[in-house]
Amino acid sequence: MSSIQNLKSFDPFADATKGDNLLPSGTEDKIHIRIQQRNGRKTLTTVQGIATDYDKKKLVKAFKKKFACNGTVIEHPEYGEVIQLQGDQRKNICQFLLESHRQVEIYENLYTKQARKNCHKTLHPTAS
Repeated sequence: MSSIQNLKSFDPFADATKGDNLLPSGTEDKIHIRIQQRNGRKTLTTVQGIATDYDKKKLVKAFKKKFACNGTVIEHPEYGEVIQLQGDQRKNICQFLLESHRQVEIYENLYTKQARKNCHKTLHPTAS
């Protein structure tokens, strides 16, 4: 019998993080943007994971003015301070955070039928 030559372990994702120096190692700057279905076509957008060095009330004020919606900061027992906005504001919030704030990694959790194929989409801002 012939011996099998290719039995070496191989990690296809080993070099996936090479050159990813937007964030220092060991930091987790993940912002979760979710929508919750309410009555009929009404939805709530929740934003969780914004760093504590940002004033969330000022962010809500800017969101309300820019997106023409109502919003508030609620205290969630498990997640801490969470921003709630009326309507589906996921794309608006992503664009706002990428244009206005420091380098962050955004995980969009899309819970609607039409957007399941885009679930867990990762956006990386360009370095300035």
